[in-house]
Amino acid sequence: MALEDDIRRLSRISLLRALETDALRLIAFGAETRILRAGDILFRKGDRSDAGFIVLSGSVALDAKSDGSPPSHIVPPESLIGEVALLVENERLATAMAREPSTVLKISRELFHRVLREYPESAKRLRAAMAHELRSFVRELEQSGLGHPG
Repeated sequence: MALEDDIRRLSRISLLRALETDALRLIAFGAETRILRAGDILFRKGDRSDAGFIVLSGSVALDAKSDGSPPSHIVPPESLIGEVALLVENERLATAMAREPSTVLKISRELFHRVLREYPESAKRLRAAMAHELRSFVRELEQSGLGHPG
């Protein structure tokens, strides 16, 4: 039953909605559950990325400034941290720290790429969904006046 619960949770994540149930099952089965205490660091700003994390319970603070000011973002349950890290290696832009006892699901880039190879229809739908989101983002930038140089 826990696997089916994980699949249901994964299907509610924006990026993962495009994936078929069997692809989500592979992610749920292959991902690593990590239990964090309040104050535990998930990753630090500047670290190289190798995975995305789904917050299953609790909350995670993202601190981009590292200057003692309040965190820039609080990530609630059923949210994905490090979406880009599922696709390509990059540098973490913030430190992620558990604000309270929390549980996260670590999805390695290797696992995510395997899912996309084994489920090409899911990969195709994911690519279309991401292209749509990017077009919407660019449109918002243009409407705000930020999308044009000069």
